Parts: sequence; C-alpha cells; structure tokens
Amino acid sequence: MESVPTALPPLVDPFGRRVSYLRLSVTDRCDFRCAYCMAEDVQFLPKRDVLSLEELEQIARAFVSMGVTKIRVTGGEPLVRRNVMQLFTGLGGLLGRGLGELTVTTNGSQLERMASPLFAAGVRRVNVSLDTLKPERFRALTRRGDLSPVLAGLQAARNAGLKVKINTVALKGFNEDELEDLVLWAGAQKLDLTFIEVMPMGELPAGTRLAQFLPLTEVQARLGARFQLTPIAKDTGGPSRYWRVAETGCDIGLIAPMTENFCGSCNRVRLTCTGTLYPCLGKTSARELRPALRGEKAGTNLEAEIRSAIADKPKGHEFALHLADASRFDASRSDETCANETAIARAMHTTGG
Repeated sequence: MESVPTALPPLVDPFGRRVSYLRLSVTDRCDFRCAYCMAEDVQFLPKRDVLSLEELEQIARAFVSMGVTKIRVTGGEPLVRRNVMQLFTGLGGLLGRGLGELTVTTNGSQLERMASPLFAAGVRRVNVSLDTLKPERFRALTRRGDLSPVLAGLQAARNAGLKVKINTVALKGFNEDELEDLVLWAGAQKLDLTFIEVMPMGELPAGTRLAQFLPLTEVQARLGARFQLTPIAKDTGGPSRYWRVAETGCDIGLIAPMTENFCGSCNRVRLTCTGTLYPCLGKTSARELRPALRGEKAGTNLEAEIRSAIADKPKGHEFALHLADASRFDASRSDETCANETAIARAMHTTGG
C-alpha cells in the first residue's frame, strides 16, 4: 500500500481562499467533437507531451498533502485514456487519508463498461455532460456520437451505485427549446441537473461564442415560469446555485461564469494533462509542473512550484469583460490569449462543479 501523504501547510491564495479542489485532466483526447468545445479537425497532443498516469498521481498526492480534499478527474474524455483505472485506483487509495471525494466528469460514452470499476475504485459521484435528448441533435452537436450508449451508461452508473448529475450547456438556438423537457426528463430519472453558460474560450471561428451564448438569467426566468422553484442551500464544492423543482422533487443548478461572479468563494485549480497548472480559467497565468517531475531534479521542487502558482491566483476572472464588450468575446482577442485559452479548453472539460 502506498504511504499516506505527509500533512503540509494548506494551500491558501493571496486573498485568503483555501484551495481544496483539484480538477485533474488526464487527456486532451475525446471520442466526441462537441461544437462548443473544439474544432472538428482538432490536432491532439503528442503522447510524449502528456503526463504519465504515475506522474498525474504524484501531483495529486502532493495536492492532497497540502490540504486538497476533492479531486475531479476530467479530460478531454477521461475514460478513453488507456489504463486510466490505474490512476483511479491509486487516487482511491487516498480516500479517508486526506482525500474526501474522488469524482469524474465524462461524456458518458464509456460508462456502461466502466461504471462498476469506477465504483470499486472509490468513485461515488459522476457528472455526465448531456446537452440534448434528441438523437439527431446529439449527433450534430458531437459530430460523431450516438445518444443511446450514453443513456445506457447512465443506467449502468446508477446500477453500480454511482450518484449521477447531468451537466447541460445552455446554447442559444440549439437546445433552448429543450430546457423544460430536460428538467422533466431528469426528474423522471431522479437525476439532478445543472445548466451552464458557455464560456469565451478555445479555437472556434470569430463570433461563434457570442452566437452560442444564452444567459442563465433567461434560463432561470423561463424555468420559473413553468415550474415551482425553491432556492436551496446545497454545497457540492462547486459554483452552482441550486433550486428544488416542486413538480419533480429533484434539484437544478445554475453555473453562470459570465453573468454572475462567484470568484469570492473559488476553491479550485486546474491541471492540464501536460502538467500546466491554472489557478484560474479567466486568467492566462499558469505554472508548468512537468519540469519538477522529469529530469535530474524531479520531485525536489514540486511543492514549491504548486505554492508559487497558488500565489498567482487572481481575485477574479475576466469573463464579465468579454460579455460587456462583444468585440472581445471570442476570436478577436490576442493570439497569445487565444492560444492559452485553447490549451485549457482542449485539455479539460471546463464545465461542472
């Protein structure tokens, strides 16, 4: 059995926020090509640039030793990475020994075969990205995916004992006519559902993000006109605000990075599969951890590099600026900014709490 991570001083940013949540990307690859996430002809990273499963676990252990209690494994699509269960098993061994929760965000395509192994490794909750219940729309959005395996995966996850939450990106002109149907479907399935605003990130043609943007203020108003919504206090370690739907008994959440600033309580950082640590998605400052893992000085300065990155965590993101100035919402930004945002968007799911 691996040793328990040594308890070190916790990670606290310059504004007194304690970092307790790591989103850990294990691959930039995905079996879908969702239109709001990546270009259809995306070029994936060379395998040599991606951290090994052992290196990812080493970083995760370092974070747990510094007070991180929640790890969410993301991608790309994390479950397409070869031998990824090795990492889940290793991280699962930290549960109860510093780590409090191990979760995963997935598109659901691999859940039917992997739900039981995930539960055995210690995962108890999964977030599944699902933006439409119409098979033809699903294929159009994902550019190659089928809806039926995803629905089968949801059932397999519940059969395995996993709690499932659905993440739906609200997209203007695409799924805004399904909002009420999604709430009713999730209620019938006894699944909680979170709507998420699209963010101005990644390598898409000019104007794409602004054309896709549907403010969640509009979503909330529409749902409130159809359902009886009661605000509830619910802490899942993420930025969602929650309402109980009287008609279904289930909860809906809203994550609105553009129209609502939740930075004051931000407790998370994100690590790409190449070892780049981003203290905030709304800023392009980052720290490269890979040099601390490979070479003569491997491991000697990993803690110091992590703490240095946390020291750069900003007070708040700049997404509101993009929203206020449509000309800056997407591809008209600087080449450097777009390149950095593309690296983040390609290397991990940015949705979900």
